[in-house]
Amino acid sequence: MATLTIRMAPLLVLWLAVCLGGTWAVDRGNFKTCDQSAFCKRQRALKPGESPYRALLETMELTNTRLTLQLINDNNKVRLLLELYRLQGNITRVKINELKPLKPRYEVPDVLIREPPTEPLSLLSQDENGVVLSLGPESQRVIVSARPFRLDIMEGRDVLMSLNSRGLLAFEHLRIRKDTQADPEAEKKEEDDPANQAEEAKEEEEKAEDGMWEETFKSHTDGKPNGPSAVSLDFSLPGVEHVYGIPEHADTLRLKTTNNGDPYRLYNLDVFQYELYNPMALYGSVPVMIAHNAQRTTGIFWLNAAETWVDISSNTAGKTVFGKMLDYVQGSSETPQTDVRWISESGIIDVFIMLGPTPKDVFSQYASLTGTQAFPPLSALAYHQCRWNYNDQEDVQSVDAGFDKHDIPYDFIWLDIEHTDGKRYFTWDPHKFATPKDMLQGLLDKKRKMVAIVDPHIKVDTNYKIHTEIQSRDFYIKNKDGGNYEGWCWPGSAGYPDFTRADMRAWWASMFAYDQYEGTMENLYTWNDMNEPSVFNGPEVTMHKDAMHGAWEHRDVHNIYGFYVQMATAEGLIQRSGGVERPFVLTRAFFAGSQRYGAVWTGDNAAEWEHLKISIPMCLSLGLVGISFCGADVGGFFKSPSTELLVRWYQMGAYQPFFRAHAHLDTPRREPWLFGPENTALIREVVRERYTLLPYWYQQFYNTHHTGEPVMRPLWVEYPQDPATFALDDEFLIGRDLLVHPVTEEGARGVTAYLPGKDEVWFDIHTFQKHNGAQNLYIPVTMSSIPVFQRGGSIIPRKLRVRRSSTCMEHDPYTLYVALNPRRTAEGELYIDDGHTFNFEKKEFIHRRLSFANNILSSVNLTPAAQFSTSSWVERVLILGASKPSKVTLKTADGQESQLEFDFDASMSVLTLRKPGMNAGADWTVTLQ
Repeated sequence: MATLTIRMAPLLVLWLAVCLGGTWAVDRGNFKTCDQSAFCKRQRALKPGESPYRALLETMELTNTRLTLQLINDNNKVRLLLELYRLQGNITRVKINELKPLKPRYEVPDVLIREPPTEPLSLLSQDENGVVLSLGPESQRVIVSARPFRLDIMEGRDVLMSLNSRGLLAFEHLRIRKDTQADPEAEKKEEDDPANQAEEAKEEEEKAEDGMWEETFKSHTDGKPNGPSAVSLDFSLPGVEHVYGIPEHADTLRLKTTNNGDPYRLYNLDVFQYELYNPMALYGSVPVMIAHNAQRTTGIFWLNAAETWVDISSNTAGKTVFGKMLDYVQGSSETPQTDVRWISESGIIDVFIMLGPTPKDVFSQYASLTGTQAFPPLSALAYHQCRWNYNDQEDVQSVDAGFDKHDIPYDFIWLDIEHTDGKRYFTWDPHKFATPKDMLQGLLDKKRKMVAIVDPHIKVDTNYKIHTEIQSRDFYIKNKDGGNYEGWCWPGSAGYPDFTRADMRAWWASMFAYDQYEGTMENLYTWNDMNEPSVFNGPEVTMHKDAMHGAWEHRDVHNIYGFYVQMATAEGLIQRSGGVERPFVLTRAFFAGSQRYGAVWTGDNAAEWEHLKISIPMCLSLGLVGISFCGADVGGFFKSPSTELLVRWYQMGAYQPFFRAHAHLDTPRREPWLFGPENTALIREVVRERYTLLPYWYQQFYNTHHTGEPVMRPLWVEYPQDPATFALDDEFLIGRDLLVHPVTEEGARGVTAYLPGKDEVWFDIHTFQKHNGAQNLYIPVTMSSIPVFQRGGSIIPRKLRVRRSSTCMEHDPYTLYVALNPRRTAEGELYIDDGHTFNFEKKEFIHRRLSFANNILSSVNLTPAAQFSTSSWVERVLILGASKPSKVTLKTADGQESQLEFDFDASMSVLTLRKPGMNAGADWTVTLQ
């Protein structure tokens, strides 16, 4: 974001007046509906059950790694090539492309971390109606039916998923436009191909259809030199009523059916103060859907970077609980089923079907394809203070001092676009930020850090080094006529680097070197905003689809542009340290695989209670598809929060993975101490609570980096057979062991939290009160309350000596919170490394298993090959749900025994062991007698 003090062209001023003036609300007219998107309207008009495609079984070829088979469209005789792969880890891949496309169709590179390893497919049976192939163990098989073409994946007698069962496969083949002067050679080639000779009559009919060769939206015309190129496929999920994922949308966690409105849209857009509870596209797109019922979890990953719409229908949608009961009483045998249809504007069909069967299997399967969440520096999990904009170095210094004066810890202070010299990224305002190294050194002296924004739109200015370098290397995206594409953004006229090019990304990364990006130091990190890309005077506030990235149109690559910007930026931060330091990069736009490069946030939200609430399902949806490092602007970006809303937002943000306060230029200042001493105390308390739990947060990120399991997760991930959890999105788990139910209603006197697990107990982390699982618990609340519970059966390490930043706490001691389950056991982990380098990849860390059983608490090494030492020790142990012992004995690794002091609170059954003093990295046992 940025102020408007520079002299701007009238067009930009007009755009800003419309956006920033008067009302703070999205102008829906700026963004297409399905009816206004020609390919979506065209595909949605197809009727189920009329598939023209059949499989030509005589063309089948089966090798050890794949099956290939031609499909023919009986209406126009165009042939497609189906490829089917069985991948390692219970994944099936299905690719469909034209057999002989007029020119290559785009296939998304760089998202998969490797070519997925295959496993053998074997033929079980074949006749004139189809073929049956084995998918290996568990009696899993895939049935390919010939007429019409259909694919069913089965396990035993159960159909897990069907493709084209509704007959909505569509593949618009590339063709020559008949009513214009075309390339005569290409036209001759097409006429000579027998597969194309039968098309003439069909195409005569199609000519009348609008939007196939040109499309206009508002004042923008999209010339479509390749003509219609959309692809579509339907999937049926028997037994499924709950589907999730396909972020980013400001909607409930459980996806809704779309029969009576638009499909969910995936098209990265700069949406000014988005509306809630609708399927409009937002800043990022992850084309992954998760389906869940009490028996099984599965996933669909649709690898396509073009504009995509997703339709969802269900045979139980709209039925009331009474209606479902009536079905049951009357013996209605209709199995619930959800049908999903994916529609993309261009590219090919390339879909990965992840067969679970458990939620964690699906996370692992998706991680094997696109990688896991980058392991962030520990400090990035602490508190971030941001605003558009801190005015100058004195302002930064003043805010920094304010945190110390009010005893509130923070790790990062952020600079938005005003810190630059006239919106020229990689520069500093020569007056307001004249000595950036002095500013950064002042922060470094307090073990604090800074983030500065670097956006991907580059001011067109012959005196600006970044622009002249990009221009001389010919790295800009081109317009359809071959010139450099220019659009309007914060600097005025701007060029857009082509981040799809590896050489461009390498050059961009080199610009973060300390001798290139002047004034920077090792404690400066980066924020990529506006990377959808945002083009103020473009169609839908983004780039024209007929802009060119080398041989490809922007329409083919749109949704991965932001992914590439973050990739190049993260690589730049790694390179500047010689590959030693972990980067931190926040991005607004994202795609599948973006988790490998840093964090995302939910964009330009508003200071409203409903926006506070929606941040839960928005981050939960991202976590389900691999992106765990998610947060929302605390306090809301637009508008000014009431004091109550601001406090509640801090209480929520402190329990979300990315914890940053941010505010719009036109809002009053809202540093945490500006709302009176009582509210300052409330905010201080919850920020400090975040810092005490940093060891647990860090361990969760270490876990997600290795497994792909979300850090912030819906309850059904841990309680997959409990239908009461399937649609919950007003509470969540952090890892397995902390359950959070934030207060999101104005003036709330209480909340009702669902505590899962019929044989489990949960302990209030503030009062240590014990509650049984499998119940809805009413919790009275005051302004200081944030209901958080620790699962009985868990051990959570905390650091209770909160200092001004997380780095200042590095060597501080731990307190272990041991919450016993009804079987009087508990277990947890403790992970320690240097907090900021990649040395953990060289096994330089401590990873210990903490367990309590048979009245013995022990710490054992989970990774004996790892080497790391810590000066931190265990200064206290609290055992919740304990009985009073007669004595407590500590035995250390050298065999020495000593008795420990303890206190026992009989009213709460809490045993406190004082000053046991063992090193956090050592073996030890504590025995209660």
